[in-house]
This record gives sequence, structure tokens and C-alpha cells, in this order.
Amino acid sequence: MRRLLLLFGLCSVMLLPSVLSAQQAPALPALKQEAAAEVDGLQTLTQQMVDQIFSFSELGFQEVETSRYVTGILEKNGFQVERGVAGIPTAWVATYGSGKPVIAFITDLDCIPRASQKPGVAYHAPIIEGAPGHGEGHNSGMAVNVTAALVLKKLMDKNHLAGTIRLLPGVAEELVGTKAFYVRAGLFKDTDIVLGAHVSHQFATTYATGEGTWSGLVSVQYFFHGKSAHAAARPWEGRSALDAVSLMNTGWEFRREHLRLQQRSHYIVLNGGDQPNVVPSEAAAWYYFRELDYPHIKELYELGNTMAQAATMMTGTTVDHKLVGSAWPPFFNKVIAEAQQKNIEAVGMPKWSDADQTLAKALQKEIGAKVEGMKEKVEPLAEPAKDLAGGASDDVGDISWNVPMVYLMYPANIPNLPGHSWANGVAMATPIAHKGSTAGAKVQAMTALDFLLQPELVKKAWDYFRDIQTKEIHYQTFLAPDDQPAIEMNKDKMEKFAPALKKFYYDPMHYKTYLEQLGIQYPTTKTAP
Repeated sequence: MRRLLLLFGLCSVMLLPSVLSAQQAPALPALKQEAAAEVDGLQTLTQQMVDQIFSFSELGFQEVETSRYVTGILEKNGFQVERGVAGIPTAWVATYGSGKPVIAFITDLDCIPRASQKPGVAYHAPIIEGAPGHGEGHNSGMAVNVTAALVLKKLMDKNHLAGTIRLLPGVAEELVGTKAFYVRAGLFKDTDIVLGAHVSHQFATTYATGEGTWSGLVSVQYFFHGKSAHAAARPWEGRSALDAVSLMNTGWEFRREHLRLQQRSHYIVLNGGDQPNVVPSEAAAWYYFRELDYPHIKELYELGNTMAQAATMMTGTTVDHKLVGSAWPPFFNKVIAEAQQKNIEAVGMPKWSDADQTLAKALQKEIGAKVEGMKEKVEPLAEPAKDLAGGASDDVGDISWNVPMVYLMYPANIPNLPGHSWANGVAMATPIAHKGSTAGAKVQAMTALDFLLQPELVKKAWDYFRDIQTKEIHYQTFLAPDDQPAIEMNKDKMEKFAPALKKFYYDPMHYKTYLEQLGIQYPTTKTAP
């Protein structure tokens, strides 16, 4: 017995330092203050990430340099990185820590076509004419999440905090092309909380359906197959795939009048044939079908398939269709949003300089928007809208129906812009984006600490998820078992522009900022607003 007591005493002495360290960890408010200070200490790295990813300007599924750069930073700082997840070459999961809770951070990587723009210049001035660019602001999100994760790692090590943090990229978000595949691959099966981040002109979060301006969607391409012939000599021998595309599009326009007001649908012609004197044997259209909930989205999708089939019957052609992407309308967690809102209010809006305000007002004037400059106040957490209008889509919606999640909108861009435009790229490698990303990183780190140190808060978030959000509505994927990510998309466009883009990659070893490297005086305006 005496021997057992001695052994127990020895074990207790050996364990004492770690037990005391955990007990002596600073209180949550003190840890949050330390986290904010640590984020401030990483401002240079945050700025470099914002500028570097802006300079890569990579379209969806082709975010090769961006993924290599971000995962390199994470691996250098002790994160374990698994690449090529969910069958997507540019997708990855970076992990640090162990045990519960598991807190995941996600934000997007890709840019949009034809949005190349010189930062800090308040009028249209492409870096490369016709090239892709970050006219959606996604270049700043990884700076927010990576900065927050590095700070959390440091605090977890210092204070012996249990828990796991993960980072994932929103590959091809502009194509709503991956997150449903992430869910199908089980990337969130053991996750407790997801903290998303997206650029905005305001500092805000929402819960449930938020302002009511989200829609879900299915993105689908229709490939029509006909028979070629000489368009002048023997047109009767041909069967025009382009006629089928045109008839489908015309039919959809007539049917649009008889669809619900909440729907949003739009299309482009992917392929209209090769040349006018050959009856097109191949043609294609690409549709987005948006609605407010799963049943109505599915209904639109099935109607599109019917329209396509009807077009083939009129033209003697055939059709195949391919689902490119899908998204449920997001539904965010009230418990997490309430905690996040307190952190937003504690951090507050960045202090905008006269130069920041001058750029914002000059750009607003240039595009004919309301001239009011940068927002200077944080908005309170609002009740969800009762009447849903619908609007934009984001494939984080699929994640939000599988695990408690919120979406932080951090203030790194200018108000009153059109979205998905060169204008939205003007601020995205300037002090506006740098300051807003630093503020966002503070909130992400502080909110993660809320859930790392308060297990009861994690339980409350799951109670809301199970008892309110999913009590009557249960997630069903739009993906068929044989649907695969469209990983070849945008490859030709990036191959076309990559040589020119590489000449303008940001070099932080020789220039403090991308503005300095490009020789841009900040701000550059046509005239004073």
C-alpha cells in the first residue's frame, strides 16, 4: 500500500506543472486582449498576405499559387496540411492541436474574370487588360483567418489549451463549386464550430436567414449535340445544336413570367458553334437556378431539364447536362453570432485615414454611387428578416446546414459598389483592406477563444442547431453520386494569362507594399470628390 501511495505521489508531482499551468491560464477577457495585441503584432504579415494573394489573381479551381503560398505559411508554423481533399487539387485542410472542441475557419480563394485593376486607383485601370482580378475581395480572407489561427496556436501552446483548429479554403466559390463536395467527403463530420469570413464594407454578423438576401442554387451546364452540314449548300442535312440552345433560352424567358418572384435565374451561351457556314453540331448553355429553399431550387432545376429536353424535340438534337455546383441558402447560428457580435463591438471599426476616405469617395463618385466614404460605426446585431427576398448565393450554405456556423463580414472594402466588378478591386490591396483584415482577424481569434474556453457555449450552439434550425428541415445534397468537382474549369483562361500575371506577382522581399511595387501614389484619383 505504501508503495502505491509513493507511486501516486510521484505521478502527482510529475503532472503538477501542466495542471497548474492550465489552472493559471489567464481569464477569457485577458486572453482576448492578448489575442488582439498579438494580431496587431502580425500586421505586416497580414498586409503581405492580402497583397500577395491579390497579385496572384487566380480563377476558381486554378488557385495553385495561392494554395501553395498559404499552406507554406501554415506548415512553416507547425500546422499539418492535407492536400487534394475531396478530389480537388487546390483544396486542403490545415490542422493544429488535438481534442475538442474542433473549430474550423473557412474563407475563399478565387477571383473573377476580367476584373484586373490597379489598387488604390479610383477609376478603371487594369493591371493587365482582360485578365482576372480580385473584384470580389477574396484575397483578404486568408489573411484574416491565417493571422487568427497563428495567434490562437501561440496562445494554445502558451496556456496549454485543449482543442483543435482547422483551416479550409473556399475553392471556386464564384462557381459555388466545392463546399457541397467538402460536406460529402466528410470534412466537417467531427467539427464543432465553423467560423467563416467574407469581405464587406461593414463589420457585422447575422444569424438564421440574416437580412433575407440569400438564395440557394444549382449551377448546371447543358450540352446539345446535333449534326453538322454546309449551312448554305445543304442546311436540311444538318441539325443545329445552337438552335436548341436558342430555343431553350427563349423558352426560359417566356416561362420566367410565370415563376415565383423569389426566383433568380440567368444563363450564358458557353458554345455557339464554330463558324457561320457550318451548322453547329455542338452548342452549350450554362444556367444558374436560384431560389429560397431546397424544394423550390429542385423544382427550378427539374424545369430546366424539361426545357432542355423540349428544345431537343424541336430540333432533332440530343442533350446531356452536368451539375457544376450547388448551394443551400445559408442559415447561421444565433449563439455563435451573439458571441461574435460582442467581439465585433469590442474591436470596433478601423480608424480610416483621410487618404482612405478620399479613395472611397472618389471611387463612389466615379461609378455614380452615393458618395459617403467609409463606414465608421459598427451596426448592432439585427433580427433576421421575416420576408425573404433572396439574392446572392454562397456554398457555405451547405456547411451551415451540417454544423453550427457564422459568417463574419469584416470591413475591408468600400461601400456602395456594384460587386463582382473592377471597382470592387480598387481597395483590395490598400490600407483599407489591410486595416479591415487586421480587425477581422481579431474578431475571429476572440470568437474562437469564446468556444475553446467555454464548453457550455458549444453545447448551446448545437442546441440551437438541433432544436431550432434543423428541427423540421434536414439537409439533402443536390449532388448525384456520380457528380464530381469541375476541376478543369478556368484552366485555359489561367494558362492564357499566367505568363503576364507572373510579371506582377508581389515581391515582399523588395517592396513593403504592392502599391509601392506598382509605383502607385495612394490614393490616385481623377479629381477631388
